[in-house]
Amino acid sequence: MRILLVGSGGREHALAWKIRQSPLVEKLWIAPGNPGTAELGENVPIALTGLDALVSFARDQAADLVVVGPEGPLVAGLSDRLAAAGVRCFGPLQNAAEIEGSKSFCKELLVRYRIPTANYRVFSELNPAISYLEGGARYPLVVKASGLAAGKGVTVASEPAGARQAAKAMLEDGIFGAAGRTIVIEEYLQGAEVSAFILTDGRTFTQLELCQDHKTLLEGGRGPNTGGMGAISPVPQVSERTRDSIERQILLPTLHGLNHDGRRFHGILYAGLKLTPAGPKVLEFNARFGDPECEVLMLRMRSDLLPLLCAAAEGTLENQEAPEWDPRPAVTVVLASGGYPGNYATGHPIEGLDAVAQGRELQVFHCGTALRDGRLVTAGGRVLAVSALGDDLNSARRRAYSAVEQIRFPGMTYRRDIGAEAADALEALR
Repeated sequence: MRILLVGSGGREHALAWKIRQSPLVEKLWIAPGNPGTAELGENVPIALTGLDALVSFARDQAADLVVVGPEGPLVAGLSDRLAAAGVRCFGPLQNAAEIEGSKSFCKELLVRYRIPTANYRVFSELNPAISYLEGGARYPLVVKASGLAAGKGVTVASEPAGARQAAKAMLEDGIFGAAGRTIVIEEYLQGAEVSAFILTDGRTFTQLELCQDHKTLLEGGRGPNTGGMGAISPVPQVSERTRDSIERQILLPTLHGLNHDGRRFHGILYAGLKLTPAGPKVLEFNARFGDPECEVLMLRMRSDLLPLLCAAAEGTLENQEAPEWDPRPAVTVVLASGGYPGNYATGHPIEGLDAVAQGRELQVFHCGTALRDGRLVTAGGRVLAVSALGDDLNSARRRAYSAVEQIRFPGMTYRRDIGAEAADALEALR
């Protein structure tokens, strides 16, 4: 098969790594790709915003399947354009991808179909938002940009001053551009965060393994939100009963709700959840694999990914067996540029990567790198995702952090507690 993978981050490197293992692959292109994906296929210099160019390339090269990694092209309608050109695509159509593209739409959908989520209010003007924040609001609360903000458009505020500042930054100062012209203010939910995924063709679905993202920049859940500083899978705090509740109370009714509204979803439907004392509740939905969750999922998936992607795109998922998973846990540690998620410098040389012995149980996925004059340099906020399997969670952590210690670049920052809380929870159960 001839496959075009769209994207350039760690998620796409992990997908390319997994897709490349399939005996069905004849040719793999990645647009625009990164230095890591270049070792697995052919990078194509087409920007994520070049929807017409992506469609033309897929059609001219007779691609059998286009796999869309990031949310931007999905929300912009790339799947629709590919369908109109007669090209199969793994990823939802634009009207279904709105579940990620608009948090206000997502909340309305959840409430309409009685799917558990936080109480909320939506604002498009600053003065009414401030009146609410200084009047009837209960703290702590969460202020979110309704549109796409690369995982950074969320502020947890413990008092009115911080909430006012976040609302003003989005609605008046335009810190997130069009994505922040509408904001969602919702109650803060207590509990552990979990990422749940289903792969679906809109009729049939298979639930993937659960993950736990580490969103904040600093250890212990402190600091600003980021696109994700690390992940683990599976999540030892989640029982089979809770997993079943997530499927029955959240994932299945959301899929049915989208179908009922004429927004049939095919691709990856990803729920960001809080495990509250009242049960799992939805923080947000996404229309693609998470990043860095994709990295741990691809390490743990033993099955061939490509037939599942094709079946979801074709509407024949019912003919596929559920994927088989490595029972061993996986850990991903993200190495970020100094200053991320704010302003950061790029172009710093990356040293030590050649000394890391990579294989089936350890992979370093490129998130934001580039080649300049033959030298690997930093080119983004999140730079590398060091991902490892282990016989238990602590051994996976040791393997990942041992590799981290061999890599260096100026300003390199990372969390040292990825998976530590889950490992402590396991110890407490023994």
